[in-house]
Amino acid sequence: MDTDVVISGGGPVGLMLACELRLTGVKVLVFERLTAIDPTIKAGSVNLPTAEALYRRGLLPVLAEQQRQAFERMKDFFRQRPDEAQAGPKSGPKAIAPIGHFAGIMVGSDKVDREDLAFRDPGPAAAVMVVGQQAVEEALGARAAELGVEIHRGVEVTGFQADSEAVTVHAGDRRVRAKWLVGCDGGRSLVRKLAGFEFPGMGPEITGRQALVELEGGELLSPGWNRTETGIYVHGPVPGRILTVEFDGPPEDRETPVTAEELQASLRRVSGMDVTVRKVLTATRFTDNTRQATTYRKGRVLLAGDAAHVHSPFGGQGLNLGIGDAVNLGWKLAATIQGWAPEGLLDSYTHERHPIGEWVLEWTRAQVALMRPDPRTRALRHVVGDLLGTGDGATYLAKKLSGVLHRYPIDGEHDLIGRGAPDFEFADGTRFGERVQDGRPVLLNPADDADLRALARGWRDRIAVLATKIPGWPALTGVLVRPDGHVAWAREDGRTDGLEAALTTWFGPPSKEAGRE
Repeated sequence: MDTDVVISGGGPVGLMLACELRLTGVKVLVFERLTAIDPTIKAGSVNLPTAEALYRRGLLPVLAEQQRQAFERMKDFFRQRPDEAQAGPKSGPKAIAPIGHFAGIMVGSDKVDREDLAFRDPGPAAAVMVVGQQAVEEALGARAAELGVEIHRGVEVTGFQADSEAVTVHAGDRRVRAKWLVGCDGGRSLVRKLAGFEFPGMGPEITGRQALVELEGGELLSPGWNRTETGIYVHGPVPGRILTVEFDGPPEDRETPVTAEELQASLRRVSGMDVTVRKVLTATRFTDNTRQATTYRKGRVLLAGDAAHVHSPFGGQGLNLGIGDAVNLGWKLAATIQGWAPEGLLDSYTHERHPIGEWVLEWTRAQVALMRPDPRTRALRHVVGDLLGTGDGATYLAKKLSGVLHRYPIDGEHDLIGRGAPDFEFADGTRFGERVQDGRPVLLNPADDADLRALARGWRDRIAVLATKIPGWPALTGVLVRPDGHVAWAREDGRTDGLEAALTTWFGPPSKEAGRE
């Protein structure tokens, strides 16, 4: 066997998965057809689960610096618009932007109830969200190199043969025998197509264009999201960024380069302004095609990221959805390779991640429906806008956009079970995110309870036990957190009921050797 896992695609999702696997010692080969990071403008922010996942792997300082640079670019945009000086950013993320938008309806952060329990103890990751996709990919690429991930750029997976024992992968002039193949190769995934995954969904009805350009007449355009009689256009919040949406069907050809003439014509049609696109720096077309694989696994072939689900970019959920896939899959695939995975663990990847992917597809479809330029939709936008302008509406949107409501269907009565773990602050001043950077599951034992410690002894070769008080959560007497940061068991009564079942469900039967004193 040449390697444990071949990953087709070295974007953020493939790199995140590779890093998670390498943390456990799994051998990984990544093949990426591009020779460098794609400069095409893409997602400009991350949600809380993504920020927390990167924080728990030690990448928060890098992301904080990237966010600082992003804020400077936003300030430059407003400096170029003296008429918008009062609306421009003064300092810090709260002054720069609202919490986000739904179908271009912006919602201010001042309406959000930050005392809502869903936002409890997010930790420092909550302050680092304005980070673009390229920045995330750059950080993960550097981390992968540190961990010893073998990455081959300029080499594309062109085929494979899978059997019950392994997968033979064709990449360039190489033939690699691997135990597993994971397609992280985007919405047009060759891995998905060759493996025969079903990919049902809905066809597109829009043509979207997004670009960074040198623009003449940009002062005629209103900043932010703008809805007109002919579509949607967006200007900013960084210099040269434009986006248009037209409801005249999908593009005839998505493969040809996007020209200055095409962007200019679309921007003029939608905005009604006599602007001129002098130069295209990066540009892309997109549609609202929404499809999702019915399963994320077929034998020894798995999918993650856009290979498993495609949708329009509205709301910036694609990057976050893919990172969530990688973090969920990584430890489960590693456990399978290392031989301690309990039955059904790998299949729980689809069971847990498919519903979240389905929600994202519905979320983007709803936004497209609310963007249509007809009078009935205009009336509906007024109603939705009023609702989102209320405290309850703004808080609802903030919770949806931030990802704090994501919950896996894990058995148990405590409210934390299935949710991402809060960033607990311990009595010694450290935080949970700082203590889990090795990627191991953790059993928190705040009272250093002897029964809990004794029960966990049989899994001490697979989990870490932290006997540290949690002052902000004094009622908690035990919390079991999986490597992906989700809570698998929790209690407040000092009992260990359900802990053995949770340990066995997620980490296999106890080891006799590990249980010996």
